[in-house]
Amino acid sequence: MKASQTKKHMNFTKILFINTMSEEGAGCFGLPLFWKEDEEWLSKYWKWHCPVLIMLGLGYFCKAKNVFDEKGLLGLKAFISNITLPVVLFNAFLCAEYNAKIVVLFVLIYVGYLLAIGTGLLLNKTGKSCSVFMPFLLASAEGGMLGYALYGLITGTQTGFAAVDLGQTVFAYTAFLALLKMTDGKKVTARNLLGNMFSNKCFWGMLLGIICGATRIGKLVLNSSVGGIVTSVISMIAAPTSAIVLLVVGYELNMKCELMKKVLITVVTRLAIMAVLLVAVSAIVTGIFGYDKELEVALMVLYSLPAPFIIPMFADLGDDSEYVSTTLSVNTVVTIILFVFISAFYIM
Repeated sequence: MKASQTKKHMNFTKILFINTMSEEGAGCFGLPLFWKEDEEWLSKYWKWHCPVLIMLGLGYFCKAKNVFDEKGLLGLKAFISNITLPVVLFNAFLCAEYNAKIVVLFVLIYVGYLLAIGTGLLLNKTGKSCSVFMPFLLASAEGGMLGYALYGLITGTQTGFAAVDLGQTVFAYTAFLALLKMTDGKKVTARNLLGNMFSNKCFWGMLLGIICGATRIGKLVLNSSVGGIVTSVISMIAAPTSAIVLLVVGYELNMKCELMKKVLITVVTRLAIMAVLLVAVSAIVTGIFGYDKELEVALMVLYSLPAPFIIPMFADLGDDSEYVSTTLSVNTVVTIILFVFISAFYIM
């Protein structure tokens, strides 16, 4: 067997087998000691995936068994969007490194999403679009409700994802939201857009984190005598975010089989566009600043995410509401599948 084939075979066995050996080399399955490395690999692999699958399944179970109703769901969403997620964003941007790389990432990601939504609008114009709302399902990403949770499960920190989410968040609250509101024939002004941004608690969390991080005020506080208290409070508030987010996502999974053809066309089109953006952005950033594995993972997570869940909140979807919700649900399932491969890439 060639060396490359042997390596592939060993990697494959990491997925198939669990080492139950003691350090002395004797176990109930009688596997040899050299499987210990594979056991550690699998331990990390399932440590990330099991919580995700369990929380998604628990959310779906809560809906099926009516453990809590829509009002309870709204309460959980309010708790996330008004309390825990703003703190997560504040902490992520507080600890982020502010340098030329983050500026380049901001520009590339913002322009990339402009091109994505432009592609959707072009499809609308040529009559090849599945819906007038298809362009908005091809651009931006659900970083807040899903991206930080998934990236945090892999790396144990949200800071790396903050670097790539900045351009996405600003895009979502400017060009994306303006064009979305225009589909209803609404007049969009800079004042309206600024109002939407500054009335959002998550935006405030991000903004304050950037101010404190860029001015180094945050580092001064964290390195002071009260730094430990601040860190403990932030950790306590942010801790339940990932679990609740995944619970809510599982609860809201909605599959309409009769719409599946249009939905799959939309999801595959989005994946193709995101793949191109991932390759392009990664190549440019690596060419300028060198390779950074954690940044590569952050970009993979970003471009694997579904479109923002805020679409139904800011537009009257009418007959397209089930198409949009089913597309978001299917894309979320695809994201979880891709998460399996992204996390495997991270620990290889």
